[in-house]
Formats: sequence, structure tokens, C-alpha cells
Amino acid sequence: MQQPLAFRMRPTHIDQVLGQEHLVGPGKIIRRMVEAKRLSSMILYGPPGTGKTSIAAAIAGTTRYAFRQLNAATDAKKDLEVVVAEAKMSGTVILLLDEIHRLNKVKQDYLLPHLENGRIILIGATTENPYIAINPAIRSRAQIFEVKPLTPDQIKLGLQRAIEDPEQGLGNYSLAIDDTTLTHFSTVTNGDIRSALNALELAVLSTPENEEGQIVITADIAAECLQHKRLTHDKDGDAHYDVISALQKSIRGSDVDAALYYLAILLEAGELIIACRRLLVIAYEDIGFGNPQATQRTVAAVEAAEKLGLPEAKIPLAFAVTDLALSPKSNTSYRAINQAMADIQAGNTGPVPDHLKDSHYSGAKQLGRGVGYQNPHNFPYHYVQQQYLPDKLKDRHYFQADPTGKYETAIANFYENLKKPKT
Repeated sequence: MQQPLAFRMRPTHIDQVLGQEHLVGPGKIIRRMVEAKRLSSMILYGPPGTGKTSIAAAIAGTTRYAFRQLNAATDAKKDLEVVVAEAKMSGTVILLLDEIHRLNKVKQDYLLPHLENGRIILIGATTENPYIAINPAIRSRAQIFEVKPLTPDQIKLGLQRAIEDPEQGLGNYSLAIDDTTLTHFSTVTNGDIRSALNALELAVLSTPENEEGQIVITADIAAECLQHKRLTHDKDGDAHYDVISALQKSIRGSDVDAALYYLAILLEAGELIIACRRLLVIAYEDIGFGNPQATQRTVAAVEAAEKLGLPEAKIPLAFAVTDLALSPKSNTSYRAINQAMADIQAGNTGPVPDHLKDSHYSGAKQLGRGVGYQNPHNFPYHYVQQQYLPDKLKDRHYFQADPTGKYETAIANFYENLKKPKT
């Protein structure tokens, strides 16, 4: 059975690697390792289809070391033993270990001594953030390199190579594909060369020749074989948290267009609950007193979205995102509670003043509970100056207004007026 085009077109030399100039370009770290033939174990971290396996294959092809590939999730310890036995007999082996974040302790403990003595050069591949998902014992023995999504031009170069290659590629087919269609293949897969190559191969193999013996790949055929754009989003992966972070920071920065874009990514990925939860947080953390009515409208929009479900939920959520992004911003209450909690966590606390303590039980007065308390409702303006914080913190001011809207300006003025002497 013939391997997929993406598999056949993997580079055999480091000069053939697409993109990743920050790693394999002239004078860069992986190229230096290869040229000096002084390889160390490494973890390649990045989205699917960006060239992690290709880099490993290119390193092996350039250095002419033996190259073996295993999967940390599905291959057993005995498969590692076979690779180690080969390394003991023939010398250094480069081991590409896919999904290295799923390596269990038994396989890890077996592998570690062979990494240390240099028999095995481990190249771990993962889509997960290695600083979070990979065991420190492995992480400390490997350099971590981030692999970036390919640009459309880099993917287009890879597609052109495949079209022209008569041995591993599609060079033996009589193809007619214009530049616009080729550009479509290279732009809709979010930097994933594997998806682009496999879609191109499907288009070629499933399209009959015309009367002139040519296989004509049109834009419609490309769209059918690609279907829709694959999202760079995985609810269990690092990209998931990056999108949530970008949504909040875009709203906080009043960039409504970016905020709507990141909301769209979450909704396309089916993350309705995550989007609703994050918008509630944003409303109270970042807008707050800047526009309290917007926080109320956000709660209503989230309730509507949860009742509607996708796809209609996008309508109230888009309303909320636009409302929040274009509202005055205030994190006054967020800062205030953080400062209060910081005091408590630092042990900077004190007992509740006696006059504020509960006095609704027999014998409370004998203990001094509630004695001297002044009820503000019994005074003009429903206010009277008295101590509420513990003695140790009586001069603390957690609420520090920074008005950006009419409402916070009003409550800030009210707060300042309270502190003025009443006549």
C-alpha cells in the first residue's frame, strides 16, 4: 500500500525542511548541531502538520544516523527495548517519539539511562505545552524548541515540490492547476502542510482526466477536498488557553474586531460553555464599574446563548463581546478584592471590632458584643463615621477608584464625600 503524499514528501536533508528558519536556518541551533554532528535530545513543540516529524527525519538523513519512530501512547516498553538493542549493536539511534507528553513512568524510567549515555538521541514531538504536560525528568534532559505554523508561501513551495517530484510526489501525473487554486490549498489549512498535501493528493486521485489527458484541479475541487479550514484549536491543548487569553485581552484592549475573531474560533470549535464562562469573568473583571449595565446585559446574553445553543448562540454572544469591547474599562473592584485577599494570605489580619460582632443572643452585652455600634440609618444621609476594619487594618483603603465612565465617577465622588466632615 502506497504511503500518503505527506509521508512520501518528508525531507531527507535539513536543507529541504520547510520554514522553521529560527531552528534550521544558517547559524541556528539545530543546524549547528547537525553540522557539528553533536546532537542532543530535544522536544519539538507546535501545532499538527508544522514539520516536527520532518525535522527529525531531516536530522537523521543529514547525519546518517539510524532513525526510528515510535508513539509514546500506543507503543509498548518492548518496542523501546528493540530500539535500545539496535543502538547497542550499531551505535547512535535517533528516536522520534510522537505524543511524548503521554509517556508513562515505566517507559520513561527505562529510557532515561540510554539518553544519558548518548546511545539514544530522543526527539520528542508534541502539540502540548511541554512546560506543563511533560514530566520534568524528561524535560530536564532535552532542549525545548517551538515549531511554528508554516506560512502560505512555505506551504505553496511544499505543494510545488510535490507536484514536480516524479519519484515521491505527483510528477508523473499530467496536472493542470492554476496559481489561485494552489494558493487556496496553501492558505486554508492554518499552517498545516500535511493537510494541504493530503488534500492535494485526494484532488488528483479523485479527478478524472479530461479529453486531453490532463487532470484539471479547479478551485471548486480544491474546496471540496479541503472542506473547511481546520482550526488551530484543541480543548486539551495549549492553543485552547491561548485563544481564551486572546479573547479577554482583545476585549480589555477595546479591539472589537479581534475579540469577535477569537469568539468565532471558540464557537467554531464548539466551546460554547467556555465562551460564556469567560465573558462573565471579563464583564466583571475588566468592565465592572466602567459600564455596569454592560455586565448585566452580558449575563442576559449568556443566559440566552445557553438556552439557544449553537449555532444561534453566536448572536447574543457577539452582542455581548461588542458591548464589552466598546465599553469604558474598570478593574477597580478586581484590584480591591485582590489587595484584600493579599493581606489575608500574608497573615495581615485582626479580630472583628467588638461593636460589629453579633449581639443577637443572650449574654452578648456582657461580653461587650455590639456595644457602641451606631446604625447608619439613624443618622442624616444614612451615614456615620465609625471603625469597621480590625485595628491592625483600620487605615487600609482597598477601593481606589480610577473612573473611566459616568457610573464610577459618581460612586467615586460619593466615596470621597463620605469621608468629609458632616455639618
